[in-house]
Amino acid sequence: MPFMGTPTDELWRELTRSGVRPGDEVIVPSYGTPEAAEAVLLAGARPVFVDIDAHTFCISPDAVAEALTPRTAAIVAIHTFGHPADMARLTELGQRYGVLVIGHGAVCEPVGEILRRQANAAYLNGKLRGVVTPASKPGMEHTYQQYVVRVPGNGRPDRDAFARTLRSRGVVCHVPIQTPAHRTARFRRDLWLAETERAADECLALPVDPAMSRRELQRVVSACNALGGLLQSAA
Repeated sequence: MPFMGTPTDELWRELTRSGVRPGDEVIVPSYGTPEAAEAVLLAGARPVFVDIDAHTFCISPDAVAEALTPRTAAIVAIHTFGHPADMARLTELGQRYGVLVIGHGAVCEPVGEILRRQANAAYLNGKLRGVVTPASKPGMEHTYQQYVVRVPGNGRPDRDAFARTLRSRGVVCHVPIQTPAHRTARFRRDLWLAETERAADECLALPVDPAMSRRELQRVVSACNALGGLLQSAA
């Protein structure tokens, strides 16, 4: 039974209304919440997990193109962390192969909140050192629902140590995606999705709330920059 009123249920309804049926395949990103894959299962179809773009963390159109088969009925493009998926390229693929393309995960918010978050993100982008800050693709607007950086070094151990130290200094941070969907017990697949694996090991979400003061942003910068030089990039 679908979970009424949830994003999973909304996506399930859209899939079934659009003609997705049992036995179909639906391409979804593995990096993100499992709601897209859950919705595909509710529709009786099979989720096919593909990799993400290294810069946007959204589903990779190139990976989608490689995963298309005669059984593919739909592509679900998640707008990740506030960065839109490349709907133009995905729509072109959908039209070429007669496949439905569904964008999912966009959030309607007051313009003022978005602008303040974007201003906070711009400040952090200009000040942070030793981490890889998020970037927007040309022509796309990032709303920074989460401000996600990459912590260089040796993957998960260095990222987790970095996060623990930030928290000890009063900076609230979290790992945005602990386990990609294809690594979970419910959806386990014998896949190696290189960018998905790397993002799961390196990414950390820092605070960027619209209500943050400049002093609070400076505290984030000071705490991160004090650690950045201690983490050496993997050879």
